[in-house]
Amino acid sequence: MSAKMALIVLTAIITLVALVTSSLAGKDDNTGDRLDKGGGVVPCSLDGVNPAHHPEIFGNAAVARSYGFVRSPGGTWQVAANCHR
Repeated sequence: MSAKMALIVLTAIITLVALVTSSLAGKDDNTGDRLDKGGGVVPCSLDGVNPAHHPEIFGNAAVARSYGFVRSPGGTWQVAANCHR
């Protein structure tokens, strides 16, 4: 009877490990392409945008201007007054 119990416990452990491993493998904590996560920057809108997370746009004033953003004298980003989508 103890061999049968050991086999049941071993099967349960293997099943648990497989479930945990599968769960962790499916977890999306990749910091690759932000557009895949809905974190894209929309022209003429800074709603929900953290410029620190988008250096490819806010690290270059010309690119930021193409999105309709300008830097204020205080250093913060804002939408240009003449920006149209």
